[in-house]
Amino acid sequence: MQRIAAFFIIAVVLFPVTASAQSRKRTTTKSSRSSAAPKASDVERAGAQHVADQIKTLTKFIYLLGGVAKGLEGVDDAARRNEASPAIIDQAAKNKATVRNSIQNVREGLDKLEIDFRTTPELQRYYIKLAGVASGAANAEDQAAANQFDKAGRTLLDVVNRLTDVLLEMR
Repeated sequence: MQRIAAFFIIAVVLFPVTASAQSRKRTTTKSSRSSAAPKASDVERAGAQHVADQIKTLTKFIYLLGGVAKGLEGVDDAARRNEASPAIIDQAAKNKATVRNSIQNVREGLDKLEIDFRTTPELQRYYIKLAGVASGAANAEDQAAANQFDKAGRTLLDVVNRLTDVLLEMR
């Protein structure tokens, strides 16, 4: 009986020692990244934000362009029928110049976006889909110069579609 009791005492005393000896403590090592260089995902997120901002700007502009284009067409029709006053014709000319200038600003913004994607290593893989959006805006600019504002708006819709495709690929 004393042997059994001694055996149990030895087993209880040695059991924690053998249990801890058999298992090893696992530690995770943290990888250190240089904080000076931003992570690729941060750069991609910023690029996606720029694309989203361009989409928002363009859709708002196209929405406003629709109403302006309709009004300009009405004034042009009235001018052809000699029903428009000189003041209305002058105002329409100013509005056309404003629309042309706005489309030029849109194209310049898209040029900058293309350059950013082409020159940023983390964004270069998306540049293939993005390439050509500025030329689409340049086509819209040419159409607006020819007083084809409705056609220019449709061309800008194609640009928005391409930007949306780029944004979807980035996600």
